[in-house]
Amino acid sequence: MMEPAAKQKVIYITYLIAALDITWLFLQFSITPYLARRLGFDTIWFGYLQTTVGVIQLLGGPIYGRFADVFGARAALSVSCLASVVYFLLLTVADNTFMLFVHKLPAVFMHGLPGAQMVVADLSENEKRADALGKLGLCFGIGMIFVLKYSLQNINCKFSILLNVIYVLYIYIIYNDYYNFYFCLEKGSSNSVFNVGEITRLMKFPGVAKTFTVKIISGLPAGIFQVMFSIIAMNFFQLKAEQNGYLMAYFGIVQMVIQGAVIGRLTSRFSEYSLLLLSVGISSLVGLAQAMMTNVFHFCLIVIPMMFSLSVFNVITDSMLTKSVSPSETGTMLGLCASVQSLLRTVGPTFGGFLYETYGVPSFGYIQCVINAAVFSLLLASGGRSQPHRP
Repeated sequence: MMEPAAKQKVIYITYLIAALDITWLFLQFSITPYLARRLGFDTIWFGYLQTTVGVIQLLGGPIYGRFADVFGARAALSVSCLASVVYFLLLTVADNTFMLFVHKLPAVFMHGLPGAQMVVADLSENEKRADALGKLGLCFGIGMIFVLKYSLQNINCKFSILLNVIYVLYIYIIYNDYYNFYFCLEKGSSNSVFNVGEITRLMKFPGVAKTFTVKIISGLPAGIFQVMFSIIAMNFFQLKAEQNGYLMAYFGIVQMVIQGAVIGRLTSRFSEYSLLLLSVGISSLVGLAQAMMTNVFHFCLIVIPMMFSLSVFNVITDSMLTKSVSPSETGTMLGLCASVQSLLRTVGPTFGGFLYETYGVPSFGYIQCVINAAVFSLLLASGGRSQPHRP
């Protein structure tokens, strides 16, 4: 059994690894829409590209989580990082439509954040888990801000390849000393990574199906908006790449403050169910505000409540779900959570492209407002029944 000080050291190391991984993520986010436009993609085809990524990661998420439960977090994080190396190598030569789609294939194994969440969930106490998971949001902030420094395709890709190689070595050297205990955790009844029964079995625990349903339905409108945001920034707000970088940095600062300084205080004072209600209710109001915005200044004002609702919602639902299973199954559960985001990215681009071309940007806000208002009403009526608990 690890001492509390040793656990905390591993958590800090994991935060650093997550910050590096998310930095690569936002570096490629800053490249793809402009590269796609240069290759002649319109909104619909860009939606197809994003849908491809969503499908790939939707299939890979649960398997990756199961892989982590069977072989350990170090192996899982290393696989994710090596996949990133291949991903960015392919991106450096993506000079046509075919290669732009092909370079997305390694994304099936790119699940660095869920890997970090697995470590944090295993090492944190139940009552502090939401706070510990919330602080991973600081890593998102760092990644968004870092985009401001690097905006050229070749610099991004070569820099990312180099640091991912260093990242693999870092995982094996540091985690070998501090995280060997992970391999001694009790495993599930089957050591097969592709055991679908072991993955779907988790959905039968009390409250899990309900929480997943809320996570999907309530998160769908925001997921569609996030997937389409690069197009909205270019066409609706008329932002250039550098200006988009500043906006991403602003996102990062807001998220760092919320997840680093706010969520921990909220979770220590209020129940997770109350915070879930709060996040869904605010998300509905954010949707209404998005429907009425007309310029980037309005959006900058909306960002604060938007990031608050998204951060609280994701942290609380992940915390509730991981508390419903044993420590040896948190990887699979977090893999399923990651698949929810992938599902949103799968249906989001195509549906979002249709909404954008047919009804315009306000349609995203109206849909978010109505759906989250309905979810809020149902959650309020249920009164917190069937909340997940650790068996």
